[in-house]
Amino acid sequence: MNSIRENLIALAEKSRSAAGFLVSATTGMKDAALLAAADALEKNCDLILKENARDLALSDENGVRPAMIDRLTLNRTRIEGIAESMRKVSRLPDPTGLSDGWTRPNGLYIERRRVPIGVIGIIYEARPNVTADAASLCLKSGNAVILRGGKDALYSNIAIVRVINEALASCGFPDGCVSLIESPDRAYTNELLTLDGYVDLVIPRGGKGLISAVKKNATVPVIETGAGNCHLYVHSDANIEMATNILINAKTQRPSVCNAIETLLVHRDIASSFLPVASLALKEEGHGTRLLGCPETRRILGNEIAPATEEDYMTEFDDYILAVKVVDSLEEAVEHINRYNTHHSEIIVTDSIDASRRFSTAVDAACVYTNASSRFTDGEEFGFGAEIGISTQKLHARGPMGLNELTSIKYFISGQGQVR
Repeated sequence: MNSIRENLIALAEKSRSAAGFLVSATTGMKDAALLAAADALEKNCDLILKENARDLALSDENGVRPAMIDRLTLNRTRIEGIAESMRKVSRLPDPTGLSDGWTRPNGLYIERRRVPIGVIGIIYEARPNVTADAASLCLKSGNAVILRGGKDALYSNIAIVRVINEALASCGFPDGCVSLIESPDRAYTNELLTLDGYVDLVIPRGGKGLISAVKKNATVPVIETGAGNCHLYVHSDANIEMATNILINAKTQRPSVCNAIETLLVHRDIASSFLPVASLALKEEGHGTRLLGCPETRRILGNEIAPATEEDYMTEFDDYILAVKVVDSLEEAVEHINRYNTHHSEIIVTDSIDASRRFSTAVDAACVYTNASSRFTDGEEFGFGAEIGISTQKLHARGPMGLNELTSIKYFISGQGQVR
């Protein structure tokens, strides 16, 4: 057995032991621990910011794109937001416990209870807030968690996890409730994916490459999350001002996140009216969003816009780049989306209830919006306190994953000597 696997097994055994403690922890115990961790994060803000500055300096040296730097950057306000998110999770109902119960004709009483999954591995990229969000959601749902963050946020993640663990220890929680793989060696990720018997579930949160690699190499169960090739479709009867506002928000507010749009589809009947307004609004917005257009888009806006390629329509840019295509019908828009999307979040802007219904029914995505920005696909915005990720698969969990999605079912059956 190689040393990396030995190290991971030792870490996972602590997690397994901690999961045994957490499954019996009361709601009051878990909530007190979360509040203590939130207070500790704010108290140690200067320490966390110092370590975050180390990550930012290294990222700058390594030429990390500005849009990705935004994901990595922490400041006092963001740390206060992370702490407040933990407090919100503490105020949410405990997802574990009795779900329902019934008595069979033979007198057997059957209870269906929600229980923790056990040990969950979270693999994610340069988002230090995910470290705290994952820890809080797993603790509240009674799961031990092994965190594997991206190397660009290594020092930030180490600082956050150590602060959280000190707070947990002060509340009597054992070592192993929240663990972090501190080595940047990718071999640790590959070994984590094959820790059958130690890890019950792996959740990857990041770009298409990360998620594909996890799905390909994992032998433990995986919930697919995160990749966001999202679309905005502007129907022929759309309100142009509304569509423009939604476009600006969904593309430019934070282009590096998975719920930002990457492609704009416009019905031919409104294209000549809408596209010039939208293009001007993007220019005035100030981020220099670069448009890649189909032939009709280039005819309307001018050939200085680069042609959009097949690969462009497949790409999650995570940047100020937007592919644009003019379509002849709602059905063509749906066909395009279902061909290229990652089943995350899709938008239609329309005044037609019928068009909204047809689009929402036909599009294959976890979240479908009518006349609203896809930027709302977020656990906190949905009222979940935080999220472990956006599930783009169809089994067990879909969309923003909160506390309930981190539990499983267990049946408790009581009898008086019945035999079959």
